Amino acid sequence: MPSSPSYMTREDLSTFLLKPITARPSIAVIDVRDDDHAGGHIFSSTHVPSSTLDHKIPELVRTLNGKDIVIFHCALSQQRGPTAARRYAQERARLLSSTTQVKAATGPETSAVKAEETGHGTKVEGTEQKIYILDGGFVKWQEK
Repeated sequence: MPSSPSYMTREDLSTFLLKPITARPSIAVIDVRDDDHAGGHIFSSTHVPSSTLDHKIPELVRTLNGKDIVIFHCALSQQRGPTAARRYAQERARLLSSTTQVKAATGPETSAVKAEETGHGTKVEGTEQKIYILDGGFVKWQEK
C-alpha cells in the first residue's frame, strides 16, 4: 500500500515554480476543483475536475509518469485534493505492481508487450515520484 501523500506549503511550491525549468525537478500541479475553478488557477496547473476522477486517474498516472513531483489541490485542500492525491497514489502503486508482476512472469524483454496484452498496464516506470497536497489549497495560495 502506498504511503499517504504529504503536504507542501505554498512557499515551497512557489520556490519550485520560480526556478528555471532546467534547475528544478519536473513538477505537475493538478487542480481538482469543479465549478469553483472559474476564480483563477496556479500558473501551469492542469485542471482535472474531481467529478471526472473516476475515469481520469489511470490516464493521469500514465501522463504524469515522468514527473518527479505531483501536487494536488482544490479550494482548501481539505476534501477533494487529498482524496485525489490518495486515489492517484493507490492507482500508481497498483499499476506499478501489475507491471512488476508481468516482468517477473515474462522476463524484462517482453514485459511491456505482455502488460498491454493482459490489460494490466499502461506502461508505468518504477521511478520514484513524490505526491503532495497543497497545504491550504488555492485559497491559501491566492493569499500570497
